[in-house]
Amino acid sequence: MTLYTLLVDFTLASILILISMFMRSKIKLLQKNFIPASLMAGFLGLALGPGFLNILPFSADIGSYAGVIIIFVFASVGINGFSFTPGNMKKDLKRMGAYASYKILIIGVLIFIPITFSILVISKWVPDINYGFGLILATGFYGGHGTAAAVGSTFENLGFAAATDLGMTSATIGILAGIFGGLIFIKMATKKGYTQYVKDFSEISEDMRTGLVKPDNRVSIGTETISPIALDPFAFHVALLLIPSGLGYLLNTYIADTWGLDFPTFTIAFIVALLMYAFLGKGKKGVYKYVDENIVNRLGSSATDYLVFFGVASIKLPVVLEYALPLGLLMLSGMIIVILMLWAVGPAMNYESWFERSIFVYGYATGVFAIGLTLLRVVDPNNKSKTLTDTAIVGPLNTPIELFAWSAGPAMLLGGQHWSFVGIYAAISIVCVVISIKLKWWYWKIPLEGRPDASALDRDG
Repeated sequence: MTLYTLLVDFTLASILILISMFMRSKIKLLQKNFIPASLMAGFLGLALGPGFLNILPFSADIGSYAGVIIIFVFASVGINGFSFTPGNMKKDLKRMGAYASYKILIIGVLIFIPITFSILVISKWVPDINYGFGLILATGFYGGHGTAAAVGSTFENLGFAAATDLGMTSATIGILAGIFGGLIFIKMATKKGYTQYVKDFSEISEDMRTGLVKPDNRVSIGTETISPIALDPFAFHVALLLIPSGLGYLLNTYIADTWGLDFPTFTIAFIVALLMYAFLGKGKKGVYKYVDENIVNRLGSSATDYLVFFGVASIKLPVVLEYALPLGLLMLSGMIIVILMLWAVGPAMNYESWFERSIFVYGYATGVFAIGLTLLRVVDPNNKSKTLTDTAIVGPLNTPIELFAWSAGPAMLLGGQHWSFVGIYAAISIVCVVISIKLKWWYWKIPLEGRPDASALDRDG
């Protein structure tokens, strides 16, 4: 890849995003279904790019852009700082603890239930399917194409030759289920009044519906905190975000090379950004008084639009058509799990802004991070639910659980230790539920109607 390749890819993406914005402003169906321009552009890129018609000259690297853009997005979250609400530290910890349990629970059930179903049911109907087949669901749904490739390679070395193709198919089906299923569920939630920041479409202003803000309703996206004579204010803020993004990548690479630990790079970048926030300081003598939070938010939001585009445009459709019965049964089991986790367990383990947090995890657990962000963007465009912030903070808790599954899972499943592997993740799932109940993070009996949003709790103290 060259810089000119990058230029062409982003030029084509920008053209499709602007075309989609025009379509969103004119087509009622897109408005009615809350379709973001970036998501629509992603589908256009998928149809016109190498994944289907191959009309537009996208490079082979478009599938790698989303993973890099994610780092920038979380740097924008971290550079604005993180602090507990005065007098509400207990509530903040309770919210994050419940959310962490929910995220860990979903990976636990996505591993142990499909593997059990595969061993006890699918393998009886399709004798050629081995005991490692059930892990294909989690590697594709929760891990995405990258994890599917890595785990598939490990499986292949152990004699499961079709694992990579099956994993890629699982990841593709998961992404499509995440997008279309997520939008359907969002529409259902708005009708039932479960969404806190986007209400029923009939109540939404024309500005929000079309996406075009009338002159009288326009607001400034930021202020000049740095004199353009010295440095353009926009360049100043871009630099503030690129520094933790790049340092996060370099630091994570060093950690992996030195200690063999593999953390999500976006989490490391978020931590570096928080340290920068603390170093810059918010006092009278601090540099932070020259940072405009609105500009930072807009930069992060802009990056999210491109992340969504490349995440969708790089889907590999032909793989979906290669397998039928066993994979279809496995995918069906996975869809039942994530739907139950969204509608039944989501409100039980999340109190305020429960749908926004649950739909993000649904998208994360069916495809890739970009899908979760896409769905969250529809229902919470300004991160008022604090979902992104909490995700960055509690994210490392998932890392060892995921690493063990992807690294030790194939050998245990194909080496006669399949029930031991299943037992580990069943135990993790049970512990998450027990902890939530014991610590009163379990809100099963509280009605969904009238639950507060995150900002309401901050106001009420």
